[in-house]
Amino acid sequence: MRRLATATFICATAIATCSAAQAQTAPAPSAQGQFPGVKPKPVATQAMRPGVQAPADTANAMGQAERLALQSDLAWVGQYNGAITGDVSERMVNAIKEYQKLKGGKPTGVLNPQERAVLADTARRKQESVGWKIMTEPTSGARVGIPTKLVPQQTSDGNGSKWTSPTGTVQVVLSRRKEANPTTAALADREKKEPGRTVDYSVVKPDFFVLSGLQNLKKFYIRGTFRGDEVRILTILYDQATENTVEPVVIAMSSAFTAFPATLAAQPAPRRKVDYGTGLVASQDGAIIADREVTDGCVAITIPGFGHAERVAEDKERGLALLHIYGARGLKPLMLSGGNAKSTLDIVGIADPQSQGGGAGISNVKAQLTGNGSGDTSLAPAPGLGFSGAAALDGDGKFAGVVLLKPAMVAGAAAVPAAQAALVSVEATRAFLASHGVKPDGSSLDAKAATVRVICVRK
Repeated sequence: MRRLATATFICATAIATCSAAQAQTAPAPSAQGQFPGVKPKPVATQAMRPGVQAPADTANAMGQAERLALQSDLAWVGQYNGAITGDVSERMVNAIKEYQKLKGGKPTGVLNPQERAVLADTARRKQESVGWKIMTEPTSGARVGIPTKLVPQQTSDGNGSKWTSPTGTVQVVLSRRKEANPTTAALADREKKEPGRTVDYSVVKPDFFVLSGLQNLKKFYIRGTFRGDEVRILTILYDQATENTVEPVVIAMSSAFTAFPATLAAQPAPRRKVDYGTGLVASQDGAIIADREVTDGCVAITIPGFGHAERVAEDKERGLALLHIYGARGLKPLMLSGGNAKSTLDIVGIADPQSQGGGAGISNVKAQLTGNGSGDTSLAPAPGLGFSGAAALDGDGKFAGVVLLKPAMVAGAAAVPAAQAALVSVEATRAFLASHGVKPDGSSLDAKAATVRVICVRK
């Protein structure tokens, strides 16, 4: 439990100031780069080849939302036991390497698109298996992550809420009360003296405290804070026999808990100065299908190997954009035939170079349809950044539609934008082209030959 406690209880130096859109900040690591109380793992070193980006540099080049999602997914599969803050650390890089070794891959510390997709899918399945949801506690307004399948029974009153499993093996309690001049030291001392508790880990900061240990025959985790005279304490109790199932959830709950969420107006995600997407050649005269969001607000759009591209049309409803490159030779458009989008699809695209160590190769990832297969529908797992605009192929290798990445909420932090994938059907894609006078003239099923990188540069 000490290993879990050290990792999960370092989340916030100021819980009371965390917003629903922020993960908590961990205390400074020790000189060895580890958190207090965690035994450093031996790290295998290897010389970096000239021109190859170090894993930490690759992670730093990612967007904050992507790092948060990565840490969350690694935590859910049991490899990352640190605070889900989006900050790059040796712990995060080592977790990636351990995951790669577990899967029989080379421990590079940088996930390739296929590894990232598998990780995201595995984490999603684990979240679904426990019914993970971010919700607002009704009496206090605090944000909490709850494994609703593990603790389906909820009761609430003026003192807070309690979630329990049918047999009582897992319990989650969020309590609130008024107290004159509270301090975290006094609050922690009171919790330590509760009958039956043996504390084996304790952190007391001016604005929050964390305790863990055994309470009779159950493991417990307590995290408390206050604002003014309002005290709020989250307590998790679980049987030792459920440890393997519950402890990864405790890590997610620790990072998701926001005792006093700030009220913030919804803000669109900030656009990157340079965005990378995938384009699909639709005609020999230079028509290219791309993602509208990736190509929005660009001062310049470039197709490597072909030069400048002009965005000539967009479809806000479907999320598609039509690009045109002029004077290009040797284009090999894909035959936009009616593929059978029913179950597993092969997505052909180019990952964001920042997430693949600077590589520019075309790659394939698998995804499952989660909608009804007609019109726009969802895909899981979502491919990595850069794949937005990629072609989706059915089991016969025929074009089934265009994959677009869309922002969504993920577990781990209270409110974290991450990628979900949607499929724009072949019929909708052809209708978009026809509405702008483009007649697809591809006769090849070679999706890789028809795939190009799209680079948008903004001010």
